Amino acid sequence: MHFSNYISDLLYRYECVIVPGFGAFLAHRVSAYHDETAQAFFPPKKRISFNAQLKENDGLLANYVASAEHLSYESALLKVQEFAMNIQQKLNAEETLVFDKIGTLSQNEAGNLSFEPEQSTNYLTEAFGLASYTAQPVTREVLAQEAEALEEKAPIHLTPARRSNGWMKYAAVGLLTIGLSGALGFLYFKDIADHNFAEKQKAESQIENTIQHATFTIDNPLPAVTLNAFKPKGNFHIVAGAFRIPENAETRVNQLREAGYKARTLGENKYGLHQVVYGSYTDRTEALKELRNIRNTDNPNAWMLIQELN
Repeated sequence: MHFSNYISDLLYRYECVIVPGFGAFLAHRVSAYHDETAQAFFPPKKRISFNAQLKENDGLLANYVASAEHLSYESALLKVQEFAMNIQQKLNAEETLVFDKIGTLSQNEAGNLSFEPEQSTNYLTEAFGLASYTAQPVTREVLAQEAEALEEKAPIHLTPARRSNGWMKYAAVGLLTIGLSGALGFLYFKDIADHNFAEKQKAESQIENTIQHATFTIDNPLPAVTLNAFKPKGNFHIVAGAFRIPENAETRVNQLREAGYKARTLGENKYGLHQVVYGSYTDRTEALKELRNIRNTDNPNAWMLIQELN
């Protein structure tokens, strides 16, 4: 049995998953934070830890295994206990255990357990689709300093003779140029405005004639289009991803439909993300079975959302 997958599924929805007779995996919420040294921003998440003191059976893992494997509760609990004994024997033999998407667990010679969480999986569903990013420092001050250095190397010197003799001549030429360009510019822009108005009138006349012609020359009406739409039902949804841009969500839906899934979007959630699902199911067992199949064949990061939709 894939107990790592079962524990991983439960960590998305619960803060504590106990393996009876062995210990518990805990999920602690961590707020978003900024690493000043690396200039990186990290989204909120759940940090996974392990507590060997919590061993009492609370029924959560056994019930989940029973539902997923179609077993009785007693049979599922027995398999969970066998799993706990097996991993304890491996730890006693100084083996390092790897729990997929959860972390690694080892035991030293003194019998103390050491757990190292896996960092790539974020079990906080509210932050699904959010990733860390690095901010680049602003170089505006550096560029300003470089410009000042260039000015110091190549200063412009104006002699008194240049100041007194040349400015009146250039000012007179400048005023004459401005006067001529203003008059010519007025005539030029007036011609452009008249031309644009005439072209606009001509275009509107052509469009009106075309519309009238099209209205009376359509002989063969288009055939009726039949839309074969489906409205999935159920509160168990297998999520393929969440997208900030609606067009990206629609593209993902089309890809999944071409692959044979009854994909759709669930609309925009409270974080502004558009969730895309492989399908929706009314039966929990059927949804779990399809989730395992999708993880094995298409998307190992798919997860199940339990939500009642209108």
